[in-house]
Amino acid sequence: MKTLIGPVIRQLAKSLAKPLAALATTAALSLSATPAAFADGYAVRAGDTLKIEVLEDNTLNRAVLVDPKGAIALPEAGSIPVAGQSVDAIAAAITAKIGASFATPPHVYVALQQVAVPVAGGAGSGKLVDVYVVGEANKLGKFSVKSGTTALQAFAEMGGFTKFAATKRIQIRHTDAKTGAASTTKLNYDAIEAGTSSDGAMTLQAGDVIIVPQRHLFE
Repeated sequence: MKTLIGPVIRQLAKSLAKPLAALATTAALSLSATPAAFADGYAVRAGDTLKIEVLEDNTLNRAVLVDPKGAIALPEAGSIPVAGQSVDAIAAAITAKIGASFATPPHVYVALQQVAVPVAGGAGSGKLVDVYVVGEANKLGKFSVKSGTTALQAFAEMGGFTKFAATKRIQIRHTDAKTGAASTTKLNYDAIEAGTSSDGAMTLQAGDVIIVPQRHLFE
């Protein structure tokens, strides 16, 4: 019996080696896919979500989406260009913008909360849904985006708007797959960009059509 113990243990260890190695690899990949793992050297881009905290004034704490122009909007700071910058550089820019409102320079912290949702063919995984863009957008046609994509992220994917766009009258038209009922949601991009509207966070659904109308002569 004693002579069998050694071979049995060795065989058991051998049989478990591959599953344990695969589990370790999967865990490593999962960690590397999170924003926190690469935020230090990451250049922020349109469609990303940033978490902002100001130690001296928690009313300024919020999660903000980077708009199609590559900027964010904050109270007391207005529009701040952030595309292509690190989170540390963005924190410094915010500090400089709001510093005049504080007796001493505020402590501003910026973190990457979520990266922009990839289009088909890009990195990442998950169910893809088709949405359509017509009108005064820089990119028109069908886009395959990840399920859960917000309107503002879609604006970023379509490259923003042309100079003729009526950005206060954007429409998102949805048709219920079961009932066939159609509905229209109107969005004011100017208000979203200014941070006074949260409508940009609405989630798009399969088959949605984003309509960007042409502005009127004196609009």
